[in-house]
Amino acid sequence: MAKAKLYGGDAAAISSRSFMGSLSARPFTRACLFSPSRLPFQCAEPPRLRLLAMAVKRSPKRLKYSAPRFTKEEGLVYLEADPSGSDSWKLQPVIQLLNQGAVGVIPTDTLYAIVCHLKSHSAIERLCRIKSIQPSKPLSILCRSFKDIDTYTTGFPRGDGRGHANIFRAVKHCLPGPYTFILTASKELPRQCVRYGTTTAKYASRKNVGIRMPDDAICKAILEDMDAPLISTSVKSPEENEWMIDPVVIADTYGPEGLDFVVDGGVRVADPSTIVDLTGSSPKIIRQGKGPKLHWMVVEDDIGG
Repeated sequence: MAKAKLYGGDAAAISSRSFMGSLSARPFTRACLFSPSRLPFQCAEPPRLRLLAMAVKRSPKRLKYSAPRFTKEEGLVYLEADPSGSDSWKLQPVIQLLNQGAVGVIPTDTLYAIVCHLKSHSAIERLCRIKSIQPSKPLSILCRSFKDIDTYTTGFPRGDGRGHANIFRAVKHCLPGPYTFILTASKELPRQCVRYGTTTAKYASRKNVGIRMPDDAICKAILEDMDAPLISTSVKSPEENEWMIDPVVIADTYGPEGLDFVVDGGVRVADPSTIVDLTGSSPKIIRQGKGPKLHWMVVEDDIGG
């Protein structure tokens, strides 16, 4: 049975070891919660009473916005997984939590992402509340396959024989990969997702959505066992507005805000996905990131001539 680490709570339902038993055996410090490889990130031992209070205190954001079926109140589950995906069996507790309406953090092939089940309306509300997402901010979906993309969007342009390129054929060579493609949302996508558009009004009114198929072993293992895609937003520091690449720091920052779990796949590089808008006449790069610019993509300057 997977031994999920617990940040501020009782993991008896997931781990065969009693968390309270470990408390009686040794002091409650970060060294008890994270692996020795994380010791450079641990801070001085905080007061024991404050940490015990965190274990039982119900986050207001979790309490108010939790899904009816989601009743986990013990604290933040912290699970370490090998980036190669060799121990993907550990991820089953996380998949169960997501199916119950949990909101958590998983790695992708670019950054860490806060995710929840696409069909859990209350989980989407909690995700937006935890991340403090404003109506102008976009939400993306992490898809398992091209079939998901065809279900929740109108699909990739396939050409019409009148000068419009078959983008679908080109995109097949990019995915899975470090790209976010903006497509027109279909009616299957929950309204909670499409109401969040880009800051430009002409995009927001067209109900577009960003789709991703990350090339990451941990992320793919989770998606393969889900019955629907995941709603996703990259993790940024709420104060510095910078990418957060260390899962320990993410747990420290968003755990008290109502986050339910963190999957630690190692420290990442602050290199986001390349965003390509496919809703116009040409595939336009909105943000250049990890994914390289390909010959069929254009940038704003190229369009302006």
